[in-house]
Formats: sequence, C-alpha cells, structure tokens
Amino acid sequence: MAKLTHFDDSGAAHMVDVSEKPVTSRVAVAKGRVIMNAETRAMIEEGRAKKGDVLAVARLAGIMGAKKTSDLIPLCHPLAISKVSLDLEVTDDGVMIEATVKTTGQTGVEMEALTAVNVAALTVYDMVKAVDKTMQISDVRVVLKDGGKSGRFESE
Repeated sequence: MAKLTHFDDSGAAHMVDVSEKPVTSRVAVAKGRVIMNAETRAMIEEGRAKKGDVLAVARLAGIMGAKKTSDLIPLCHPLAISKVSLDLEVTDDGVMIEATVKTTGQTGVEMEALTAVNVAALTVYDMVKAVDKTMQISDVRVVLKDGGKSGRFESE
C-alpha cells in the first residue's frame, strides 16, 4: 500500500512539499452527472429555466470552482491553471459534465477537475431545484490524469 503523503511521520496532516518535484505538463479530466426527471431535462434543453441558461451558468461556475480549489480543500496547493474547460450535455437521464484542467507545475490538477465537475453539478441542481427535488449528483470521478512522477492514469 502506498504511503499517504498528506500525513507526516507522526500522523499529523500537512501540505506536501513539492519544491523538489520537476515542473511538468499536467492534465486531468473528471466526469460526473446530474440525474433528473424528463420534464427537467426538457426544460434545460429548451432553455425554459426561470433562472436562465442552466448549462452556460454551470459551465462558468465549474471554471470558477476549479480556480478556487485550494481555497476549498485545505491541503491543495494553489496552482497556476493554464486551461479549464467544461462540456455539459443533456442526456437520456440528465446532464453529463466533463471537466478538463491543465497546468505546468509540480503537482497535478485532479482536485481542480473534480471540483469543477462538482460545482457545475451543484449549479445545475440549484438552477432547477424548484421543479425537481429528486435530482441526484452521481458518478463523479477522475477519468484521466497525465504528467508527473506517476505518469498516465486512464479509467475504463
């Protein structure tokens, strides 16, 4: 089992020292979805939500979330993010969200990609919760990570 790097030898939580790590290009892709009823999906797809364009607002919220990750997750390093993109698609059971985050640095951007997906999903929920309180945020996960010492990870 790999050693957990966010704990020191005495078991206390600490921020990992990345100062000796090489600067490399890094990318992470995360996905998730918001499951909802057919009426809610149609309202989003047709642009009938009272609060506005749900997918556009969620896309911007996800970008903002990625940029604020180190403010939200205590042991995350603040990063100079070079790219954040979010794709949101209405599907048969709701909205699929995919976030891609890139940087050149000494630590990866998996947390930023996961935060982007979660904030976008929460924004979708917030914008249409008045008509569908049964929505579920589901399946949030990293599907690709590349760069750094551990190299490439791609989920099935």
